[in-house]
Amino acid sequence: MGSDRSGLPPAGDEGDVNAVLAVLQEVPDPEVPVVSVVELGIVRDTAWLDGRLVVNVTPTYSGCPATEVIEQHIHEALVAAGYADPLIQRRLSPAWTTDWLTDAGREKLRAYGIAPPVGSASKRSLTGQSDPVVPCPLCGSNATERVSEFGSTACKALYRCRDCLEPFDYFKCL
Repeated sequence: MGSDRSGLPPAGDEGDVNAVLAVLQEVPDPEVPVVSVVELGIVRDTAWLDGRLVVNVTPTYSGCPATEVIEQHIHEALVAAGYADPLIQRRLSPAWTTDWLTDAGREKLRAYGIAPPVGSASKRSLTGQSDPVVPCPLCGSNATERVSEFGSTACKALYRCRDCLEPFDYFKCL
């Protein structure tokens, strides 16, 4: 007899993609737990291969130390939701970009005290734009300055607000 899929649509059903994404929406990023892996934009797509669920994941950068933990958490969440033996595949191309962050993810970063990326990574690379004005996520002031190109993780820079005097991380536009 087949596995109990807890009321989920049969494997391969069009509605299944939304059900899978709903499960993954509850998987937090281990480094910034207020943002899900879906909101972060690292879940690239889902598919069915010979009846097996396949989830393609692109890490924020190829050396991200949290990649294996994220893949494990995705696998565990899907198994707990009734998906038997899902395959989590790492895709490095195309490389992840902050353009893939959802609007909800950006707002959650801001509320958490991390300034979300300003502008578009693709436009910035094409036009060679200089450093953007990064609003303080704590008080909203534009009177901020970069203290260090590297913050608490490689994908963040350390900034300081000249008005409220608080330091904060800025999620670099990558």
